[in-house]
Amino acid sequence: MSKNAARELEVLIRARYPLIAVISHEETRVIEVLNQIAKSREKRLLLWSSSMGFHAPGTAMESKNARDNSTQDPLAALDHVVKFMEPAIFVLLDFHPFLGNPVVARRLREVGSYLKTSYKSLVLVSPRLETPVELEKEMTAVEFGLPEREELGELIDRTAREVNSRTDLNIKVEARVRERLTSAAMGLTRDEAENVLSKILVEGGRLTTEDVKKVIREKEKLIKRSGALEYYDSNFGLSDVGGLRTLKEWMDRRRLGFDEGARKLGLPYPKGVLLIGVQGCGKSLAAKALAGRWQMPLLRLDVGRVFSSLVGSSEDNLRRAIEVAEQVAPAIMWVDEVEKAFAGTRSSGSSDGGTAARVFGGFITWLQEKTAPVFVMATANDISELPAEFLRKGRFDEIFFVDLPQAIERSEIFRIHLVRRGMDPAAYDVKSLSERTRGFSGAEIEEVVVSGMYASYERGEPLSQGHLLEAVLETVPLSRTMEEEIDGLRKWAAGRARRATPEEEGSQVPAARNIEF
Repeated sequence: MSKNAARELEVLIRARYPLIAVISHEETRVIEVLNQIAKSREKRLLLWSSSMGFHAPGTAMESKNARDNSTQDPLAALDHVVKFMEPAIFVLLDFHPFLGNPVVARRLREVGSYLKTSYKSLVLVSPRLETPVELEKEMTAVEFGLPEREELGELIDRTAREVNSRTDLNIKVEARVRERLTSAAMGLTRDEAENVLSKILVEGGRLTTEDVKKVIREKEKLIKRSGALEYYDSNFGLSDVGGLRTLKEWMDRRRLGFDEGARKLGLPYPKGVLLIGVQGCGKSLAAKALAGRWQMPLLRLDVGRVFSSLVGSSEDNLRRAIEVAEQVAPAIMWVDEVEKAFAGTRSSGSSDGGTAARVFGGFITWLQEKTAPVFVMATANDISELPAEFLRKGRFDEIFFVDLPQAIERSEIFRIHLVRRGMDPAAYDVKSLSERTRGFSGAEIEEVVVSGMYASYERGEPLSQGHLLEAVLETVPLSRTMEEEIDGLRKWAAGRARRATPEEEGSQVPAARNIEF
C-alpha cells in the first residue's frame, strides 16, 4: 500500500540508493510524498519531463522562466543531474520510453555510479517500467500502491467541505455512508475517486448509500482491461432467489466481515464459498444476487481466457486477473462451473506441458493465502471432476449443497417469476403448481412460466392456470433424466457440505412408515 511505499522511498533515499524507479499512475501523489521527504532531508526537489525539462513542483505550464528548456533532451537532463551541486532529489517523469535507447541507458548507469558518492538521488516515476538488462542490478523498483481506506475517507470529507464552502449546499456525510463509499472507492486512484465523487455531487447534491453503485461502475473500466475478468452489473438481490434460506442467512452474516468494526476486532475478511449442487437450482443466480445485496462489483473469472497458446502466458494472465481483482476490492469473484474451468489438471503433465496444473496450483494457493477483500464464489455441478485439494479447509469459508427446491421454495420461485413478468401471483393457485412440479429445478419452473406465457400470447388470451399446468405436463425435469447422478451428488454431500436449505424444508423424500407384518 502507499504508506508502506512512502516509508520505503524515504529509507532508500536516506540509504543513498542512486537510482529508484517508482511504478504508479499517480504522479501527483508520488510527487507529494517525495516533496515531503525532500523538505524533511533539506534537499531540493526538481521535476523533469520531456515537454518542460527540469522545473520546480507547481510550475505552471505557461511559465517559461521557471523551467529549463535546455534540459528537455534526456541526455542533457542526465548531464544536468551530474553538474547540479546542491543536495537534491531529481524526479524523471515518464522516462521509461528513453531506456530503450542504449546511449541513454548507458549514461544513466554512469550517472547512477556517480550519485553513490553524492547527496543526490534520481527517481524515475512512470506507470510501467521495462528495465534494460544493463540496469537490472542498478535500479531499485518500488510499487506505489493505490490510496488506502484512510486516505479515501479523508478525500470524501474534504470534497464535502470544499463543496459546502463554495456553494449553498450543506452536505453532511453520515458515518455509515462514509464507510460504504470508502469501501466502494477502494481500487480507484485518487483522481478517479475525486472525479466520481464530484459527478455524484453535481447530479444529486448529496452523498448517500445509493451512490455506492455509481462508484462501483467507475471500476468497470479497470476490470475490462484485465482480459480474463468480466464485469457483471447485477440488478438482483437475495429476494430474487427462491428458497436457500440457510445460505442467505450465512451470506448476510459474512457481509459484516467487510465492515471497519470487524477490522478493529481483528476479524479476517471472508474468503469465499463453494456451491455444489443440481443444475438450474440457483447457484449462479446466488452469485449475482450476492453482489447486489453486498453492493460490490461482481467479477466473473473466465478461465478460458486465462489459458494462452504462449508458454508462460497463462500464468501471467491469471496473475494479472488476480491483481485487478485485488485492486478493485472489496469485490466478489465468481468462478462458474469451476470443475469445467480447471478440467484436465490431472493429465496436464502429458497434455499441455503442465500449464493447467500450474494455473490451478497458482489459483488455489491464492485462495489459501489471500488477504485482500476478494470474496470468491465458485459453483460446481459435478463434484467428481474437482481435485481433492480444491476442497481442502482454508480455501473457502464454507461448502454448501444446493438441492432441488422443495414445496415451499417452488411456490416462492413461481411467485418471483410471475411478479418479474408483471403478473399477480394471487391470481394463480401457486400451491397447486408447486405440488405438480415436484422434482423441478428453479430454472425449469421459470421455463414453465415462460412457456405458459408463450401459449397464452399465441392464443390471444391472458395467462391462466391452465396455460401453466399445460407447460408443466410438457416438461421432463432433469431430476428424471439424471436421477442416478443427482442421487450420487446427494450421497456425496451428506456429511461433507452444509445444506443451503434448512433440514426441515430440505427433506427430499417423506419419512417412510415403519409397518410391521
